[in-house]
Amino acid sequence: MRAGLVRTGNILKVGLKTILRNTMRSSLTMLGIIIGVACVIAMVAVAGGASQSIQSSIASLGTNFIMIFPGAVTQSGARIFTGQSTLTPEDAAAIKPECPAVAYVSAGVRTAGQVIAGESNWGTAIYGADVDWPFIRAWNVAEGSFFTESDVKGAAKVCLLGSTVSESLFPDGDAVGHLVRIKNVPFRVLGVLDKKGGSMMGADQDDQVIAPYTTVMKRLMGTPRISLIQVAAVSPDRVQEAKEQIEALLRQRQRIPPGQDSNFMMRTQEEIASTAAQNTRTLSILLGSVAAISLLVGGIGIMNIMLVSVTERTREIGVRMAIGAKGRHILAQFLLEAVVLSVVGGAIGVLLGIAASALISELAGWPVRIGAGPVALAFGFAALVGVFFGLYPARKAARLDPIEALRYE
Repeated sequence: MRAGLVRTGNILKVGLKTILRNTMRSSLTMLGIIIGVACVIAMVAVAGGASQSIQSSIASLGTNFIMIFPGAVTQSGARIFTGQSTLTPEDAAAIKPECPAVAYVSAGVRTAGQVIAGESNWGTAIYGADVDWPFIRAWNVAEGSFFTESDVKGAAKVCLLGSTVSESLFPDGDAVGHLVRIKNVPFRVLGVLDKKGGSMMGADQDDQVIAPYTTVMKRLMGTPRISLIQVAAVSPDRVQEAKEQIEALLRQRQRIPPGQDSNFMMRTQEEIASTAAQNTRTLSILLGSVAAISLLVGGIGIMNIMLVSVTERTREIGVRMAIGAKGRHILAQFLLEAVVLSVVGGAIGVLLGIAASALISELAGWPVRIGAGPVALAFGFAALVGVFFGLYPARKAARLDPIEALRYE
């Protein structure tokens, strides 16, 4: 056993000397592995960060969330949103008492306009909602209070500002109680919402104004229809039940005959999360595959250099065989050199990939997530590349005829 350890040590020593003796060649050989591993880690980190960001955005929608979009039709087998609403506030009001699996309901309308406060103005989204909206969206009020049922019934000219709007119009932080003008209609600010951050589409969720939906419909839009219904089920395990109850109720209220497609569509939080997860998985596979090609190219570079090395060292191989080295020793020698090149290149690539991920996050502002799994996978794959692409040159060296090798010039 001791002799085996000594032999292994000698093989390692000779291999390292050979690698260090050709520093430039070894560095260029490792370059493909370095770039490949760095690309794998950076790409997977970006994809992982995007996935985490999307999931956080979906979670920020609220708990047990269901969205109902009016004006849906089927075209070419796909359900699409046309924007032509047939839903009314009465449809939304009927959901809570008629659907036992539903906890909260909020009718909604959307528009956009300039919000003016003194000499400051800000273009933003205006969203009309009901009193259940903060419970559905799990969105707290940071300052002041939310509007009441009487505000909704009376179409009161009151509103709440998202933090982005509040900071833009009232940099001193005293928005509550002040008057703002939305499309030249005066509104009293009741409160400021907590910060939510970006949505899964990258939009700023805090860049909006919330007002009673009746006020937005009558005073800002002049429409009898609503553009959205947001619902929260009583518990996560009853979301599907709530969805079925809502669909049956709305089909009845919209007088849609059996067998005909509904003129609305529903999306649950789980469906949104599942779609987003599938998209990010596809993105991760695509980016990882592109980066893995770099590793394969690096492996081919190792094999090429090792074949050149076998040719250059043919006489040395013959001398070693003549003094007692066996084919397996020559095989181990060249295989070890290939693995050392790939492992060292992989280690440098890991460090470079982590640094590149941090740089991308800093310069582009993209979220990144570096897990131990992708790092270990990239590093292990680099080592396997060394073994795979180093095996053929090593076997070629081990099978050389000693006499022919000694004659080689």
